[in-house]
Amino acid sequence: MLDFAASTRAAKRPKPFDWQRPTQYDDSQKAAFHRAASNRLKLLAAQLDWPKADFDLRSNKAGIAVSGEITLHHERVYISVSQSCMGAQSGILMRTCKGRRDYSGGRNHFAALALLDDPPALAERVTAVMAGG
Repeated sequence: MLDFAASTRAAKRPKPFDWQRPTQYDDSQKAAFHRAASNRLKLLAAQLDWPKADFDLRSNKAGIAVSGEITLHHERVYISVSQSCMGAQSGILMRTCKGRRDYSGGRNHFAALALLDDPPALAERVTAVMAGG
């Protein structure tokens, strides 16, 4: 049986994506944004050695005027990716949670969208958030 985490972790670093290219009013760019973010969050889960059964990956494209969000929801941490109105430096929201039905969780931590192109560095940030840092 294929080990999802091991096979994904062994993959090459992803090609950088233009996270700042607007998705609003551009269906093809929004679709590309959601595909790329979903792919990066799968790589993050693999980097953290999370089996597929331990997390949910959701995509909400929302309305035409926004990017929507892509969410990786683990039992202990909630990670949401979007083109934030606060800018690309705040496009990744991370917070602790108590299970996959906890949608409000602990305090918010933000990271730059560009960190999605560096799964090991993003994994370090997520680990720090989970540790209370």
